[in-house]
Order: sequence, then C-alpha cells, then structure tokens
Amino acid sequence: MNTPTLDDVRRRGALRTVVSRGIRGLSQRSDDGRWTGLDTDVARAVAAAALGDAEAVDWLPSDPADRLPRLVAGEAELTVCNLSWTLGREATSPVLFAGVTCYDGEGFLVAADNGVEHPEQLAGRRLAVQAGTTSATNLASWYGSRGLSVEPVAFPTPAEALAGYASGDCAAYVLDRVALAGERAALPDPSAHRILDTAISREPMAAAVRDDDPSWFRLCRWVLQLLISAEHQADESGEREKALAQAAEAAGPHGPAIGLDEDWAARVLSAVGTYGDLYERNLGTATPLAVPRGLNELWTRGGLHYAVPLH
Repeated sequence: MNTPTLDDVRRRGALRTVVSRGIRGLSQRSDDGRWTGLDTDVARAVAAAALGDAEAVDWLPSDPADRLPRLVAGEAELTVCNLSWTLGREATSPVLFAGVTCYDGEGFLVAADNGVEHPEQLAGRRLAVQAGTTSATNLASWYGSRGLSVEPVAFPTPAEALAGYASGDCAAYVLDRVALAGERAALPDPSAHRILDTAISREPMAAAVRDDDPSWFRLCRWVLQLLISAEHQADESGEREKALAQAAEAAGPHGPAIGLDEDWAARVLSAVGTYGDLYERNLGTATPLAVPRGLNELWTRGGLHYAVPLH
C-alpha cells in the first residue's frame, strides 16, 4: 500500500528533509558537502526504507522559526531539526511527531572562568537564544517561578547566537544541552567554556511530518522504532549481527502494509545501524562532543528509549 507522500518521494527520487543550518552532532554540512549528525542519520534511515538509498535526501537547511512552516507548506516530507515535541506545536500546526530522536533539556553555555555554577547566578543578565525556539519561554517560566528574570536576546541563526555569546555581549548561550555541546566545539578554545549541569526544561527532540498522510507518519515512526528495537535485541543477545538479522526478519514482513517491501528493515540497518550506532558516531565519547547518553540510553540501562516490539 503506497501513500501520497511516499508516491511523491519516489517520483522525485529524493526525500526532502528540513535540518538546521549547522549544529555539530545533529545536522551539519562538512567541507566536502556531506551532511552529518544524528538528525541527518535519522533522515537517511527513512530514505533507505522508502527509496532503497540512504543518500537520496535533499537537505533543506532552515532557521529555527522555519522548521515547521517549510514542512507544512509542502516544501519537505520530514523535519528532523533539533525540534522539541510540544503540545503547542502539534496542536497549532497540521503536523504529527513520529517519535523522539534525542531526549534533552535547555542548558547554559558560559565562560569557564566566570564563576557561574548555577542558572540563578545569571539573573538580570543578557542571554543569547535562537529566534523561533522555546528558549525564551523556558527562561521566563524557570526564572519567573523563582521571582527572577533575565533578558533573552534572540538571534535569527545559530551562528549569530553563538557569536553574540562569544563576543561577550551575552553572559550565556541558552539552547538544548546536546546542541550546546556542538556549539561549544565550534569555538576557538572549547575548553574555555562549559555547560552548566542544570537543565531547566524537558526537550524531547523529535521527527515531524504533516498530519495529512497517516501511512507516511506510520512509516517514519516505525523506521525510528526499528533503530531502537534493533539496538535492544543486539544488547540483549550479545550477538550483534545475528540480532540485527532477527530484527530485520521480524519487521520486514510488515513492510507491504506501510508501502514498503519486505527488505526495508534490512536496508535501514545496513545503511545506518542501530540507534546506538547513530548516537555514538555523532555524539558519543569517541567524538569531540563526548555527550554521555544519559536519558538517551535504552530503558534497560536507565534511559528512556523503550523498544517497541517488531512482531
């Protein structure tokens, strides 16, 4: 069973995906033109399932304020762009969130030598945020509940927000903590900056699609669930290749019901690996970002990623 969206993607031969304008570890274009990051690998997984080619993606770098409008306008079939899943976004836009790609929270990047240990010490200061994000709202809620206030300074792009902080005009840069790890790595001397331990919000970053095609929504949701379930099976069995083959074998026969063939799951896992593989190569301890998995671990290791059965 094909879907209108899947038909369009196949007719075009590419999956149009909204990504950031450049956040290390999530979605960033390298010097050779290749996009890398956790978000981009999720898009590649969908492309592998839908088109049989993980590289058949047309990347649409966008400002935060345009992440959903471009999807809603029909310019893209998928948004995977450090976008937090909120009731307000899903209730006021014709979109659905297909699943959480990364659990995070709003954090603060500060100079390592400024003596700031807790967000309360930034009360009354100017803080850099990205326009179109939930940062200003989160700041107002967190500081307001404590009888404090700050002055959010909204910049249109991540690069400008980082520059506003780096120049000293703003005492901190406020953004999801995973994204901040990437932003810190972009500074001339990352060791001169640190991310405060405290997070002031819940930010479940998720993949979004339009709400006019339930079958496409289902396809994208199960591609993401496959990545998580395959990691769980590999972790439980200790035999990675055998476990991945079993995950593909369990999920594959359901492909025709969502517009795919029976080899879709095997293609996805061959192209990008499991969710754990995505995390480790883009954000893990072997990368310059070295972001601990924390809440992004499987639930069996104390995280929030719960493997939905594939049978």
